[in-house]
Amino acid sequence: MMKGGVSGMKTNSHSDMIRESVKDKGSDRQVGGNHYKDCVIQPTEYIVKNKLDFLEGNVVKYITRHKTKGQEEDIRKVIHYAELILEYTYEK
Repeated sequence: MMKGGVSGMKTNSHSDMIRESVKDKGSDRQVGGNHYKDCVIQPTEYIVKNKLDFLEGNVVKYITRHKTKGQEEDIRKVIHYAELILEYTYEK
């Protein structure tokens, strides 16, 4: 329901704003940047559909975004998560 605001402008009630903010699916938006916006397949969709675990998912996430966000640091994170996979999965 719209209510009158300052200078006759219409404003949304608090409940209306909450409903508006959650009407889209979580997969329809990105919080905290736009470094995945041009991906054909979103990393989260790939991770979930392929049943990847936390460490594997982070490898996908960081390798996907390294060119548009973290660059060298994201590559180092990929290496770190891959090393953790070797350690915890293969005891290497």
